[in-house]
Amino acid sequence: MLIEILLILLGALIAAVAGLVALRIRDARADQTLRQDLLRHATGAAPRFEEAMLLDLPEPAARFFRFVIRPGTELKFVAVIRMSGTLALGSGGTPTEQPMTAEQVLAPPYGLLWQVRIKSALRTTGSDAMNSAISWSRFRLFDVVPVARVAKNPDHFHSAFGRMVGEGLFWTPAAFLPATHAGWDGLAWEATGTNSAAVTVRLGQLEQRAEIAIEDDGRPTSVIFQRWSNENANKVFRLQPFGGDLTEFRDFDGYRLPTRVIGGNHYGTDLYRPFYKAEVETIRFP
Repeated sequence: MLIEILLILLGALIAAVAGLVALRIRDARADQTLRQDLLRHATGAAPRFEEAMLLDLPEPAARFFRFVIRPGTELKFVAVIRMSGTLALGSGGTPTEQPMTAEQVLAPPYGLLWQVRIKSALRTTGSDAMNSAISWSRFRLFDVVPVARVAKNPDHFHSAFGRMVGEGLFWTPAAFLPATHAGWDGLAWEATGTNSAAVTVRLGQLEQRAEIAIEDDGRPTSVIFQRWSNENANKVFRLQPFGGDLTEFRDFDGYRLPTRVIGGNHYGTDLYRPFYKAEVETIRFP
C-alpha cells in the first residue's frame, strides 16, 4: 500500500514538473516569435535625418531631435538594448533592490520585448512584452516555477503601451519624428515651455501623451507621462504620473542616447520611489 501511494505521488510530481517545463517552453517560443516579429520592422531602406524634417515642429522638439540624431543618420525605430542595473522589489517604503541584467527589443509603435534576469537567491527570470494586439508579464522562480503571469488583459495592455511610448522617446527617438511615418495612427508635437515639449501618439483606441524636459542644447533630461497603472495603495488601475531621469549620453550609430535611466511610479510627487535603475551597455539598430 505504501509503495502504491509513493508511486502515485511520484507520478504526480513528474506530471507537475513536466507541465512546468512545457509551460516554460511555450513562454520561450512566444518570446522568440515576438522578437522575430519586432525585428522584421527593422528591414528595408530608411530615410536619413536632415534639417528640413524639423520645419513643422515646435522649437523645443526640433532642438531635442537635433541633439539625439546626428545629420545624415538613418532613421530607424527598432533598437536592441542590453542593460544591467537594479530593480526594487517588494512593497512598503523600503523595497529591496536586486541586481538585474536584461535585453530589450524596442520597436514603437509595434511593440517591445524585455527579457530580464534578476540575480537574487531565487533566480527570477521573465519577460514584459506587447505587440499591436496583446501584452504579457511572465516571471518565474528558478527559471521554471511561475510566480506572476498576466496576459490578454486590457488594463495591462494599456499600461504596456505607455511604457513603450516612454522608453521609446529616449531610446528610439526616430519613431517619434513625423518624417519617419513610423506607423502611428496619430502623432503630434506641442511646445509646453521654453525647455519642454510633449508628444501625443495614437494607435487604434489607445492614446498616450508624454512630456520631455529639454536643455538649451537639446539634451533631454526627463520623460514624464500619465501611465495607466494599479501601482497605488488601492491597487486600482488609474492614470498616475510615471517618469524617469536621463543621464550619461553616448553615441550609438548616429544617435546620442542616455545610458543611465532612473525612474518609477508617481514621478514628481511625494510618493515617488524609483524602482528601476538601468545602466545601458549596448544599443544597436538592426
